[in-house]
Amino acid sequence: MSKFIARKPEKEVISMRISVETLQQIDCKAAAVGISRNELINQMISYALANMDEADENATN
Repeated sequence: MSKFIARKPEKEVISMRISVETLQQIDCKAAAVGISRNELINQMISYALANMDEADENATN
């Protein structure tokens, strides 16, 4: 059996501006599912990036 090796994923601390209303919604959703605000935002960003249409990607280029 292979040994368990604990790893800390590489992350970078950033700062962002967000409306008070949006932050309140995020906090409510995070509390409802029992995860941190940070973890919810990371999951939401990952989902959005994975589910963007190619047309959306090409519109910015």
